[in-house]
Parts: sequence; structure tokens; C-alpha cells
Amino acid sequence: MDLEALKKEAALRSVALVQSGQRVGLGTGSTAKYAIEELGRKLAAGELSGIVGVSTSEASEKLAREVGIPTEPLDPRPLDIAIDGADEIAPNLDLVKGLGGALVREKMTEVQAKRLIIIADHTKLVTRLGEKAPLPIEIVPFGFLSTIERLREFLPGGRLRQPGAQPYVTDNGNYIFDAQLPAEFDARELERRIKGTLGVVDTGLFLGMAERAFVAAPDGVQELTR
Repeated sequence: MDLEALKKEAALRSVALVQSGQRVGLGTGSTAKYAIEELGRKLAAGELSGIVGVSTSEASEKLAREVGIPTEPLDPRPLDIAIDGADEIAPNLDLVKGLGGALVREKMTEVQAKRLIIIADHTKLVTRLGEKAPLPIEIVPFGFLSTIERLREFLPGGRLRQPGAQPYVTDNGNYIFDAQLPAEFDARELERRIKGTLGVVDTGLFLGMAERAFVAAPDGVQELTR
């Protein structure tokens, strides 16, 4: 079985945790896409009923509608479960997310979930956060160069995400600064410092949130728990 097929299998394992009548956070990205499609299939087949999805991006909202998942906006009520991908997964299941650009909506949704289930492939496993991927930081466009300078006072390097002539724009109308993490840092203290920087909306650090992860590896799907 190739890695892509194993990613689909990981998505199926995650959706198997969903029960009828639940409110489900719908993640964003290529791996979360498989979970949304499987959830839609189960609804159509009558294997699940009464499911309501809460999307973490315009892309996941569009896909949910296409596969027949009823959706509603995020409100103060808790979600029973959320399923999403990750860009890095540390041994304690702390995460870096946001390379797909939806980090703020993902965090706002998933912090309200009773259970956060991550699906990914084995290349996302790291010994420390920042080992393979930058840390996405969403910043407001107004005065963004000043915000970046403030961030570089304690996070040297990094760059504004700019795939073309103009900066990348999130669903919220903001920009993303991709920061390089140091070799050693206190994740919670760093998150506090970044979020305390004027102009920052939020970071791609998802700390202490994930309950478990289904990881597609060459030898099959591994289940990791906190």
C-alpha cells in the first residue's frame, strides 16, 4: 500500500471515532480532505446521522457542502470532536500547523473540541518543533513590516509568505510570517511572547490540544496518544 493510500486509511481510522449526532470540526488540507470525504460517505450510506460540521476554512466548507455534510458557523458551543492534519508532530503531540494558511480558524475551532484527532504521514513526525517546518504566524496587514521587525527581535530570520508579487492573504484577510524556530525553546513561553507582540493575530503552535494522531508510515498506520 502506497503512502497516499495509507493517509486515506489514517483518515478512515479517525472518522471511525465520530458518532451520530455529534458536532465535528472539519480540518483543512490534503489529509483532512480524506476525512471530510469519508464523513460525507458515511452520512450518505446511513452509517452516521445527525452530524453537523464546523469548517476551519473556506476550502473545507466548500468540500463539506459538496459531499453532503450539513455545516454551521462556529459558536460558543463545544464540538464533540475535530479532525485535522498537522505540519509537525512532536513526541508529546504538540503541533505546528498553518502551512496551509488556516491556522487561526483551525485553532479557534479546535480549542473548543472535546477531542482533537490528528491525521498525517510519517514525514510530519519530529523530535522537536521547528525541526522541518517554519512556524506560521498570522499578522494584520496594517504596519506588517513593523510587526515583522518586532518579531525578529527574538525570532531572527523568517520571511513574509509571498508566493507571487503580493503577500499571501488568509481567509481572514491577514498575512503570514513564517518564522524560524531556535534549536531550543520553551514552547509555551515562546507562544506567549509571540502573541504579546503588537500586530500578531495568533501562531501555528497547537500545544496540549491533540488527544491522538493516526500516522501513515511505510509499515502501516500508527496510532499515537498523548
